[in-house]
Amino acid sequence: MTIDLTRRTLLHLAGASSLSAAAMAAARAEGNSAGSGGPTFANRTPMRIGMVTLRVRDLDKVADYYRDAIGLTVMARTETGAQLGSGGVPLLNLQRRENAAREERNAAGLYHTAFLMPTRKDLGRWLVHAAKNKIPLSGFADHLVSESVYLDDPEGNGIEVYADRAPELWKWEAGTVAMATNQLDIDGLLALAGTQTTNYAKAPDGLRIGHMHLRVGDLEQADRFYAGTIGFAPTRKRTGAAFLSSGRYHHHLAINVWQSSGAGPRDDATTGLAWFSLEIEAQQILEAQQQRLRQAGAAVETITNGIETSDPWGTRVRLIKV
Repeated sequence: MTIDLTRRTLLHLAGASSLSAAAMAAARAEGNSAGSGGPTFANRTPMRIGMVTLRVRDLDKVADYYRDAIGLTVMARTETGAQLGSGGVPLLNLQRRENAAREERNAAGLYHTAFLMPTRKDLGRWLVHAAKNKIPLSGFADHLVSESVYLDDPEGNGIEVYADRAPELWKWEAGTVAMATNQLDIDGLLALAGTQTTNYAKAPDGLRIGHMHLRVGDLEQADRFYAGTIGFAPTRKRTGAAFLSSGRYHHHLAINVWQSSGAGPRDDATTGLAWFSLEIEAQQILEAQQQRLRQAGAAVETITNGIETSDPWGTRVRLIKV
């Protein structure tokens, strides 16, 4: 399979006629807008994403998808749930909810889970895997700080697979990092990986969840919770969205109201995001978070090695000391 054929295959899988059309699709995935240190940096910050738990109707189908399409390893599987990860690190929990209604797109909840490849070559290897296995894609783009591909699992949970550029290449001005939605250099990625065969038998051991992107009902209210109370720092704002991080990563968390402005409390009886965890490097950070949460009147529950709380729409967040 030549590079051109692989590129055309990827465009077909993304339902796009050109790279610019695929970038436009990625812009829609990130909201319409005008405008290799990899995961080792994202996961060495004082606070970073740990695990994600989803409620799903068809456990077997969804678990098989994350195994076959993304390359996660099934670490445990029962009649009621599955745990998947990479390199022995659990990243995704799936909970069987056969009779659950599908969460509406305009509800608060998950926009996408972003799986961060260790290197650009790993992203290229995965792209060859996606092409050869005809995995449907929804868009791809160059965000300046990273290169990204978008897709959805069988129950509509959004996914981003991406690789970071080296942090010294990110451009900051007055605390804001430059990001964009440009055409992805598919040829460059495929040239790194080679297109004659695919050697992507599973995700690389260093794959982690680099960031979470959430739908919320109100940006200012979400910012007060995730920045003011949880302690993330803002890194970028744009129409209908905000980006936050720890340790000057470009973003560990994105929040938007593109579809969900004015959304009320989430329904735990539906499919979608159940909870996600934040790994906390220092005990004093966790203690300060707990104090701010209690001062804000948020419900706080003690769990193993940390605490659990909920954002204003009921998305549960676990703060875990590591």
